[in-house]
Amino acid sequence: MPVKNRAAEFQEEVAAWRRDIHEHPEILYDTHRTSALVAEKLQSFGCDEVVTGIGRTGVVAVIRGRTDTKGRAIGLRADMDALPMQEQTGLPHASKIPQAMHACGHDGHTAMLLGAAKYLAETRNFDGTAVVIFQPAEEGGNGGEAMCKDGMMDRFGIDEVYAIHNSPGIEAGKFAIRPGPILASVDEFSLLLQGKGGHAAHPEDVVDTTVMMCHMIAALQSIVSRNMDPIEKAVMTLTSAETSSKAFNVIPDKAEVRGTIRTHSEEVRAMIPQRIKEIAEGVAETFGGSVEVKMRIGVPVTINDDAATEYAREAAEAVTTCGDVPILMGGEDFSFMLMERPGAMIRLGNGDSAGLHHPEYDFNDEIIPAGISWFAELVERRMPVA
Repeated sequence: MPVKNRAAEFQEEVAAWRRDIHEHPEILYDTHRTSALVAEKLQSFGCDEVVTGIGRTGVVAVIRGRTDTKGRAIGLRADMDALPMQEQTGLPHASKIPQAMHACGHDGHTAMLLGAAKYLAETRNFDGTAVVIFQPAEEGGNGGEAMCKDGMMDRFGIDEVYAIHNSPGIEAGKFAIRPGPILASVDEFSLLLQGKGGHAAHPEDVVDTTVMMCHMIAALQSIVSRNMDPIEKAVMTLTSAETSSKAFNVIPDKAEVRGTIRTHSEEVRAMIPQRIKEIAEGVAETFGGSVEVKMRIGVPVTINDDAATEYAREAAEAVTTCGDVPILMGGEDFSFMLMERPGAMIRLGNGDSAGLHHPEYDFNDEIIPAGISWFAELVERRMPVA
């Protein structure tokens, strides 16, 4: 079964919605314009219920099928927020907002799910309830967690939940998925070093945070290479290091190191911060200084349910084709929803485009019919009319 004819007919209209959203990107929870646009479209489609303000600025709509003999509900999720970066595409629909850009394709995810909502509200060829979820603050704000904490799953009786993420480098319109871990947990840390500053000509009178910081950075590299089972995967990357002085003749009294941790298991996720603390404190003590370790716990590992992965794969193969995707080190706060309900995230090829989070990235409008069709096919297969 190819792309649904009705979804193909929607492409130009849905692409126009996508480009409008792209021109007006919004960051984190400040998705007020996008949320209002989404709610207005959902109401115009004739959804049975449209609720705003879930997880601060999230939008949820309910579409009831022709029948509801089993009382089941399938959740479909899209993210709405953009990234705080400057677009460099030069496209006619490029961002009109300085330092804000849809560089991850959330504009396309939102537009495809709106297209699916329009199709499902029009056809209602299923037995149960489709719940379409439009989430803010995926890019570092844990919007998925906020929606779950607002009781979304129980309130709308969601039994399973699914999502799409586009993937540059996969053939346009083709799907890929894997069971189990598919994306990493993402946590952040900062190390605040305290020493004793002074004149660069008299290092014997100071506690040099620059030297302390360099030894600390080198020592921390041993965590992944020497404290982990080599079969496991993890990234511990130090992304920034700076001192409190830029002068040539001053030894600074403070320094800061920042970084990110990405893992595919909760055991490794717990081990790495502990080792960071132990190593940082040990190095600081060795040099006569001190360090404060700050951790920001982000998103958990994104884990696709085995059975849900097969349902997602079958729906994808009914639309185009579906291959396998490797475990990736990026993170996704759809993981919070998957902790509450079985479900899966599938990848949809964006073709030979710039990579995600790149200033020249743009969502490929040609893949819109495949995305709409997959959402709709999944609902109709998981809740077939008797």
